[in-house]
Amino acid sequence: MKPFFLILFLVATFNFNAQDTVNYSEVSQVLLQNIMDGKSYDKEVKILANSSLDDLVGQLKTDKQKNAFWVNVYNSFIQISLTENPKEYEDRGTFFKKERVKIAGETLSFDAIEHAILRKSRVKLSWGYLRKYFRAKWERKLRVKNIDWRIHFALNCGAESCPPVAKFTSENLDKEFDFMTTQYLKEQTTYSKETRTAKSVSLFSWFRADFGGLCGARQILADYKITPEKPKKLAFNRYDWTMRLGNFKNIPK
Repeated sequence: MKPFFLILFLVATFNFNAQDTVNYSEVSQVLLQNIMDGKSYDKEVKILANSSLDDLVGQLKTDKQKNAFWVNVYNSFIQISLTENPKEYEDRGTFFKKERVKIAGETLSFDAIEHAILRKSRVKLSWGYLRKYFRAKWERKLRVKNIDWRIHFALNCGAESCPPVAKFTSENLDKEFDFMTTQYLKEQTTYSKETRTAKSVSLFSWFRADFGGLCGARQILADYKITPEKPKKLAFNRYDWTMRLGNFKNIPK
């Protein structure tokens, strides 16, 4: 009878653990969707707060999984933080540096999520050309292997000039990122055929290394058919930092 009870115990243990497993990618999507729908999101915030580094490392294995998850988390907590205390936005430098997102056994700032995880340990004010020398354990384990420049057209920092907030999934991330990139750049870009000059979003300048330099940025405008040809020159719009919440967008399936 002992083998029978041993098997029964192992099956019960397996079922318990399977039921207890949290899908953190889904949690990030539900969190953001609840915010977009005006529903309670306390449960999802608590689940993320109780997550461990091993939990996330074990589930977020590919860059697509990491990008979708962290962009959803970033955008969600921007909405939460500024809804709860909009005056914090008056000092944006402090706002983005403040450690506030409890996740993976750490409390992360928005700068940490964007520049350490999504931009692979890049120094914030270096046009993307410099990398941090010292990197924490969580940063090395959670960050992407390769920067996807399209994150800049998916992250919403709470400002008028930011891209809209949309929900992302790892399964369809390329399609979703391309859609948001195209929509945002169409809204932000004008083109003069006479001078072959494109005037577009300042993000191209601030993070130019992520785009392959300004030449790469001009090529992106042509590749995504934002301009009829590759611009010869690139100018930048003034970034409007007026706070704007609730700028949501649904991505067509």
